[in-house]
Amino acid sequence: MLVYAPQLSTYVHERGWLVHNPAAWRPLLKLNYITLAIVAVFLPIFAGQFWGPPWTIARVAGLAAAIPSFLLLALARVQLGRAFSVRAKATTLVTTGIYSRIRNPIYVFGGLMLAGFILWVNRPWLLLLFVVLIPMQVYRIRKEERVLSEKFGAAYLDYKRKTWF
Repeated sequence: MLVYAPQLSTYVHERGWLVHNPAAWRPLLKLNYITLAIVAVFLPIFAGQFWGPPWTIARVAGLAAAIPSFLLLALARVQLGRAFSVRAKATTLVTTGIYSRIRNPIYVFGGLMLAGFILWVNRPWLLLLFVVLIPMQVYRIRKEERVLSEKFGAAYLDYKRKTWF
């Protein structure tokens, strides 16, 4: 089944994959300045650590967690498209792609990527950041859920019931 998505000026397969106009990817692939700044800061750190200490099991496990988590985080960000915002606001209810299984993939994969990075740079004591990060993310998620349930009502509650986290 094909569904017309006017914001993309193309046809989209029901699972969220673009199937008609390749030019429709352009607006989805534009990264916001914050994402670009984060990549610009962490890329040299990754490169500097790559040739550093010997490869231990923790470093390999960290890299094995960080790389797929980063790719899934980027995919979630692209699938979120114009619905992404720094502040909690509800413009569109995204329920396709990764969002059909996980309500907050950016938080999930961002946390896994950070944990993998911390292990990869061989600084396990930095995992204590999660003591602060997790409560902050839970607070933000609750705020976003409140805004989404006010805007989309039963549709959001049904989506919430069918998905994890």
